[in-house]
Amino acid sequence: MESDKKIKLSLILGSQSPRRKELLSWLNLPFEIITADLDEISNESEPTTIALDLASQKAHAVFEKVSGTAYPFVVSSDTIVVLDGKIYNKPKDSNEAREILSELSNRTHQVVTGVSFLFKDLNSGKVREHLFYDSTEVTFNEITPDLMDFYISTGDSLDKAGAYGIQGPSLTFISKVNGSYSNVVGFPLDKVVGELKIILGDDWRLFF
Repeated sequence: MESDKKIKLSLILGSQSPRRKELLSWLNLPFEIITADLDEISNESEPTTIALDLASQKAHAVFEKVSGTAYPFVVSSDTIVVLDGKIYNKPKDSNEAREILSELSNRTHQVVTGVSFLFKDLNSGKVREHLFYDSTEVTFNEITPDLMDFYISTGDSLDKAGAYGIQGPSLTFISKVNGSYSNVVGFPLDKVVGELKIILGDDWRLFF
C-alpha cells in the first residue's frame, strides 16, 4: 500500500469496554474511543457469523460519527460464548448469571470474537472493511454451590458474555484454556496485530 508522508491514520476503538481499551493500549499506538450506541441484534444464526455481524454493525455505527476525519481506522469487536450451539450473552441479573454458570459448569465451551477493521484505503480513499474472528475453548471445573455463591457475590458476572470474565475471580473454576487468552477477554490481540500487518504492512507507522 503506497502512502503520502502527510497522511496520518486515526485509530479509533469502537468499544466502551475497559478490557478492550487496556489490551489495545498494550500496542502503544495512539487511539481514541468512540462508542457505537446501538442495540446488539443480529439476524445471523451461526455463532461466528453473529459475532462478525455485530462487530461490523458497531464499526459502521462508529464510522458514521467520524466520517469527516481524513483517514479514520475503526476497530470494533463482539464476543459471544457458545455451548452446544447455544449462545450466552450478558446476564440480565444475578439469577440469570447463576443459570448460565450452572450450564457451563464442568463443561468445555467456545468463546468467539468477531473483529471489524473499517477504514479508508490509502490509495483509493474508498471505505474498506476487513473482518476476521478467533475462537478459544475454555473448560470449567465443577462450580460448587459455595464457589457459585462467592463468584456471584463479586458482581463480576453481570457485564460479560457467558457471565464470567477470565481475568477475574472466575479463575477459581477455570481449569483449561485452549487458544488465545486475550480472545476470551474480548479482543484477540495476537490476531489483531497479525491482521493489521496484512492490511497495512509498513504503513502501520502512520498511526503515529
